[in-house]
Amino acid sequence: MASIGLGGLNVSARRKSVPSRNAAVERRNLITVCRFSVKTLIDRSCFETIDDTSPEFNNFAAILEQILSHRLKGQITWFGYESPRSFWDYIRVACRKVSHNCICSIENMENVGSSRAKGRAWIRVALMEKHLSEYISTALRDFKTTRRFYEDGAIVLGEEANMLAGMLLGLNAIDFSFCLKGEGLDGSFPAVIDYTPYLKLTQSSDSISSDEEELRTLGSSGSEGSTPENVGPPFITDENSWYNKCKRVEQKYRLALEQKGYLEELVRLRENQLSESVSQNKLLLQRIEDMDLAHKMEKEQLEYIIVELQDQLTVLKNNDLRSRQELTTHLTNQWPSPGAMDVNAVALDTLLYRKHNQQWDEKSFQSLDQLSAEVSLSQSSLDPGHSQDGKQDGMNLLNEGKEDTPSLLGLCGSLTSVASYKSLTSLKSSEYLASPTTEMTSPGLTPS
Repeated sequence: MASIGLGGLNVSARRKSVPSRNAAVERRNLITVCRFSVKTLIDRSCFETIDDTSPEFNNFAAILEQILSHRLKGQITWFGYESPRSFWDYIRVACRKVSHNCICSIENMENVGSSRAKGRAWIRVALMEKHLSEYISTALRDFKTTRRFYEDGAIVLGEEANMLAGMLLGLNAIDFSFCLKGEGLDGSFPAVIDYTPYLKLTQSSDSISSDEEELRTLGSSGSEGSTPENVGPPFITDENSWYNKCKRVEQKYRLALEQKGYLEELVRLRENQLSESVSQNKLLLQRIEDMDLAHKMEKEQLEYIIVELQDQLTVLKNNDLRSRQELTTHLTNQWPSPGAMDVNAVALDTLLYRKHNQQWDEKSFQSLDQLSAEVSLSQSSLDPGHSQDGKQDGMNLLNEGKEDTPSLLGLCGSLTSVASYKSLTSLKSSEYLASPTTEMTSPGLTPS
């Protein structure tokens, strides 16, 4: 009875381990095939443009669709039935947070009706926008929504999900060109993965016979007239197998040698570029130092010029001030004192007042020189600095020979007022001398 119980436990444990093993193998196969398909897409993009007709892309789209549909929950209806669901329902909800997403554009497409066709259109648009990895990463970060749409054991809920987002990042370097109205968007049939491009059997070195020998043995054993004599000696067969192995090793060696030469040439080229860059850097540093030195010298010269100009400006200001002082002193010494100017103005106003009242008498003064002499005598009498020699000089001027015509030189020399000078100019004219009765006014005259 105990043995029967232990056997039942082993059977139940094996039954539980089989589904978990199958789920793990399924996840590992899909992730490995996806990595291979991404590599083939990148290699093919170097030679041609990837579009809907490319078998590498069709295989990649089928693999990605299988990954996103792995253990996807169905949708429960009102009647309790579970209807199938497409991965587009999950992408539509989980990728709303992606900036500038294409969810609304896919929803509004007219020629795409089914949910599976919209998911396939989304894969193509995301590849053309180079945002497929961003969409997948954003959806996987929303763990609550992912748990709501997928069952336990799904690829998007396991550790393989992080590997998936990293693998899809390399597709951003490819320029895709798709037509969103082609047959690839037909959602009436499921996607099928082609595994044959990724299957390759590598025979180990421990194998006893080669593939050619096994095929020959099988062919000879199937013939009716085959005898042991028809089979060649094993030594020749071994020699052929060793010859083939040597050829393969030689081919690998040549390939490695070519790669080594290419890398050495590339390293030599980079070293030359590095040496040229270093020399150019040194030249640039030298030019910068020369420019700094020239800038400093030019700055010092400008500072010296500014100081020299300031000194010259100071000297010019001092000379100008000295010239102004000398000019003021000269003008002050040239003009007579204010008292003498007032006496001259009073004498001239008296003369004009007499002329205005028709009291002009030619006999009063024999000439205008006598008037000038009297004015000069009155000025010398008012000035305390003059001595008796000045009076004697004035009398000598009166006794000297006089001209026949009146002269205004003595009067003009003694009067310094501007108003008196204008009045003397009017008196000098022949009009006033010819008609003494003509009325003449003075703006400063106030008769009493």
